[in-house]
Amino acid sequence: MGHREDLLEGAKRCLLEKGFARTTARDIVKESGTNLASIGYHYGSKDALLAQAYIALVEQASDGFEGSEGGTEVGGEPGSPERFRAVFSNIVASMSEPGSMWGLGMEIMTMGDKLPEVRDQLARAQREGGRGMVALIMSVPEADVSDETADSLGAFYMTLITGLIAQWTFDAKSAPDAEQLTEGLRQVVEGVRKSQ
Repeated sequence: MGHREDLLEGAKRCLLEKGFARTTARDIVKESGTNLASIGYHYGSKDALLAQAYIALVEQASDGFEGSEGGTEVGGEPGSPERFRAVFSNIVASMSEPGSMWGLGMEIMTMGDKLPEVRDQLARAQREGGRGMVALIMSVPEADVSDETADSLGAFYMTLITGLIAQWTFDAKSAPDAEQLTEGLRQVVEGVRKSQ
């Protein structure tokens, strides 16, 4: 690995251990075995590096339940409530694992205006996360998910995940599980059908 990759791996470990706000550039350098100048050269700033590390952690977590190599097979017919439940079961399970990175999302969201230089980067990642969720639940390649779908259905899924992260961060014991989320989805669909 080169310095760029070493920095990213070191930043991911620091994020999981210390979080966004408490991680310093020196922490990353120590963890990665690189030097301070490498951060600016490869990423522009410590915050930009940490944002990229967070995105990489989210991608790693999603790879773990996409049915890809080493991932958990996702059951249910594409687009079905069963598939929705299977995907959210994996998300909820990953939230309850020791060292889960999902709480970092809440920390980063609350920092909002303090990170203007990385906000656009994280907003793009949010959109692509929505595209990935649509692809996963519909069982289609991400390249086949249109921008319009990513900005509507994908945004819906990301909003659901953000709320789930908030509830798990606030009180994991009362946070909904995949069964409850799926039942809520069924009730929404049923209400829409009745109103037509």
